Amino acid sequence: MMLPTHVLAGMLLAAPLVRVAPELATVGFVAGFLGGLFPDLDMYTGHRRALHYPVYYSALAGIALVVALAAPSAVTVAAALFLLGAALHSVSDVHGGGLELRPWEGNSDRAVYDHYRKRWVAPRPGVRYDGAPEDLALAVGLALPLLALTGGALRLVVVGTLLVAAAYTALRRHLAELAALVIPLVPAALTPYLPDRYADEEPRE
Repeated sequence: MMLPTHVLAGMLLAAPLVRVAPELATVGFVAGFLGGLFPDLDMYTGHRRALHYPVYYSALAGIALVVALAAPSAVTVAAALFLLGAALHSVSDVHGGGLELRPWEGNSDRAVYDHYRKRWVAPRPGVRYDGAPEDLALAVGLALPLLALTGGALRLVVVGTLLVAAAYTALRRHLAELAALVIPLVPAALTPYLPDRYADEEPRE
């Protein structure tokens, strides 16, 4: 799934706070956003492996949630929502297409690395690839309740994220073709630093 979908999902995890602890809702929405974003900071350094931990994030999130429920505060709630957002991101990437430049072709058997079992998890049916129309539909579905629950700067963040999602969806396939044209022009000294999915990529006729 694309990053906008992940951050919106992370934010929505904080929705119950609006009713049960409104004074902590803002910090929850921000922490969920950041948690949903964090795993993709490995985009160009071992993507879906370096910062994606589907098992460990989930275990830590469970512990953090218990602590937050027992002793709610800005710190405990932020930690719980951050870890929940990161866990949801890492787990849901299994259902978001393979790790390849053109994931709609379905040639990759790698979705997310499972550090606990020390193996790659294969893609499973769901969103076909990041930026697919159904990915955008999911982002819209996540954004609608957030627009109703948030206001001010947070609502602007939701709207901005949704606009990025729409633009990315419109350009997704073109970006892959552009990357295929640019990669052969990259100096040889830099090619070892390219993500694996860009390796040996050549322009198509």
